[in-house]
Amino acid sequence: MSRNGKKESAELDVSGLPPLPQGWCFAAIEQLNPPGRTCAYGVLQPGEDLEHGIPFVRVCDVAEGRVAVTQLKRIDPAISERYKRTILRGGEVLLTIVGTIGRTAVAPESLKGANTARAVAVIPIREPINPHYVELALRDSRVRVRLTQAAHEVARKTLNLEDVRATHIPLAPLNEQRRIVARIEELFSDLDAGVAALRRAKANLKRYRAAVLKAAVEGRLTAEWRAEHPPTETASQLLDRIVEERRRRWEEGQLATYAKAGKKPPANWKAKYKEPAHPDVTKLPTLPQGWCWASLEQVNLAERPMSYGVLQPGEDLADGIPLVRVCDVAEGVVAVDQLKRISPAISERYGRTVLKGGEILLTIVGTIGRTAVAPECVRGANTARAVAVIAVSSLISPHYVEIVLREDGMRSRLTLAAHEVARKTLNLEDVRVACIPFAPLNEQSQIIAEVEGYLSVAQASESRIEAALKRSSRLRQSILKRAFEGKLVPQDPNDEPASVLLERLGSCCTCANHRASSRKRNA
Repeated sequence: MSRNGKKESAELDVSGLPPLPQGWCFAAIEQLNPPGRTCAYGVLQPGEDLEHGIPFVRVCDVAEGRVAVTQLKRIDPAISERYKRTILRGGEVLLTIVGTIGRTAVAPESLKGANTARAVAVIPIREPINPHYVELALRDSRVRVRLTQAAHEVARKTLNLEDVRATHIPLAPLNEQRRIVARIEELFSDLDAGVAALRRAKANLKRYRAAVLKAAVEGRLTAEWRAEHPPTETASQLLDRIVEERRRRWEEGQLATYAKAGKKPPANWKAKYKEPAHPDVTKLPTLPQGWCWASLEQVNLAERPMSYGVLQPGEDLADGIPLVRVCDVAEGVVAVDQLKRISPAISERYGRTVLKGGEILLTIVGTIGRTAVAPECVRGANTARAVAVIAVSSLISPHYVEIVLREDGMRSRLTLAAHEVARKTLNLEDVRVACIPFAPLNEQSQIIAEVEGYLSVAQASESRIEAALKRSSRLRQSILKRAFEGKLVPQDPNDEPASVLLERLGSCCTCANHRASSRKRNA
C-alpha cells in the first residue's frame, strides 16, 4: 500500500524493452488518469440515431489521431446519462478496444458532452501531462502490437480495460513532451499533404481509366486508325455471321443428341431454336460508320446459354475445385491466387458454369458489373451464384466484349436494371437483352490493344502511388519510433525528469530502474 492508502500499481517489467533516455521513465496508463477518473468504455446499446441527440463516437469515427465529428451518430440523452463515466469533457484519449484494436484520437473540445460506444475506451489524462503525447505513444506500432496481442476473441477481438490500464508507455519530461508533439505534428502535416496529393493522383487515374474505356466503346479511341483502315466486313455483316453460326452449332448439337439417343429428329425439331434477343436501338446513340448494336444474347453461344453458378458452395477444401466469387473479379482480372475450393461433387451439379477458359465473368449479386475474362489457368473451375458466365462466339474476342461491359456507362445500365432482394441482384434475362456497341472485327482487335496499352500505363502509375503510400505509412511509424526513443527532438538536462513529475502528481513510478536512479539522484 502507498502512504495515502491507495494500492500501488504493479511494478512494470521493462527487461525486454530498449533503454530510455535520461530523464524518461515508463508509466502505466492508469498512472496518467486524474484522481477520481479511470479508463472506461461507453454505451452498450445506443438505440436509434436521433437528429438532435447526444453525439456518439464509434470505432468507425476514430482514426489516426482524429475523430470524424461530421459523421457522428446521435443518441438519446437518457441513454448517454446512464454512462456518465464516458461523457467527454474534451482532452481524453480515445482507444478502440473491440474489432479493430488500437485506433486512437484525442477528443476535441467541440465534443464536450458527447459519449462513446462500448468499443471505444475513454482514457482521461491528468494535467499537466499532454494527452496528445499519450495518444501518439499509443499510436506507436510497438505499443499497438502489445495491445492487439493482449486482446482476446469473443464474438470479435476484444481488449479488456484492465489490459489498457496496465499498458505502459515511455514518458518524457513535460517540456520534452510538448516539443515531441509539436515536431510530430509538423512532420505529419507534411506527410498528410503528400498523401493527399497521392490520393488525388489515384482518383485522377480512376477517371483516366473511365475516360479510356468510354472513348473505346464510342469509337473515339480508334477514330484515326479507323480512317486509315477501312473494314473488309462491317459489324452488321460480322453479327449476321455470328447469328448464323449460333444457329448452325445449335442444330449440330441437337442432331448429335438425337443420334446419341438412337432417335431420328422429329419433323419440327428446328422450330425449337430460340432466336436471340434483338437490340432495341430506339434510345441508343449513333455509332461510328461500320459499327452496329448487338444484344449480349446474339453473341452468346446457343449451346452454352449464360448461367450463374453454385448456390451453396459448402466448406473450403484444400484439394477441391476452384470457385470464382464476386471478390475474385475486378477490372478485367480474376484473382486466381485467392480462390476458394469446393467439393467436386458440388461443382458437378453445376456443370453449365464449369469454366473452359475464355468465358466472360460478370458479377450479378451485391456488387453489380465487375467483369473479367476467365484465364486458361482456371479451366475446370466453377463460379458462385453471384457470378454469371457468358461464353461468346469464337468469331470475336471475349476481351472486346469484356471491355465494353467494364465501361462505366454500361455498368450503370446493368446496375439500374438490378432489383433489390436481400441484396441487389441482376436477372440473367436483363443481361441477355443488354445492348453493346459492336465494332468490326479488325477494329475490335485494335481497341483491345489500345485499351491494354493505356491501362497498363495507368496500372504502372498506380503501383508507384501505392508504393509511395506504403512508404508514407512506414515513415510515420519511423517518426513515432524515433520520437519515443528520444531521438526526434533534443533533450534538455534542465527539464524535470518524468519520474519526478509522476511522484509530484502523486503517482509513483512503477519502473524499477528509474526508481533506483531517482533514489540515487536524491542521495
